[in-house]
Amino acid sequence: MKISTKGRYGLRIMTDLAVNGKDGCVSLKDIAEREKLSEKYLEQIINLLSKEGLVKSVRGAKGGYHLTRSAADITVEDILKATEGSLAPTPCAEDTEKCENYCDCVTSFIWTQIYEATISVVSRITLEDLAQRSIAAEKTGLECIKK
Repeated sequence: MKISTKGRYGLRIMTDLAVNGKDGCVSLKDIAEREKLSEKYLEQIINLLSKEGLVKSVRGAKGGYHLTRSAADITVEDILKATEGSLAPTPCAEDTEKCENYCDCVTSFIWTQIYEATISVVSRITLEDLAQRSIAAEKTGLECIKK
């Protein structure tokens, strides 16, 4: 499975909101500048996040975007599903009804195990976890955080 730039940038947008939006809204322009990403492309991604109810926009001079719930209550799974759709490597891994050969397929167990392992990881990591890693990296000047 490969996560697209929408998924990766969605995580970066949400992490930026969690770190910088504690006192109010954050403009997409500011996120784009900090993350060194195209504001136009981020508009597309923020719309996906908004449609899933993860962020809300506020108009006006102090407007921008903010999280709709606590960063501790938003998982990486929530964000990736909003930006990527299904995280299953094959349709049958998520829904066995989608494949008439599922029970006879010698490889079906592989796709199911990959999907279950993926969900196991992304469902337990929260946006708060990512925000804390971001804050720690900024404080220590780490350029590369592995674990």
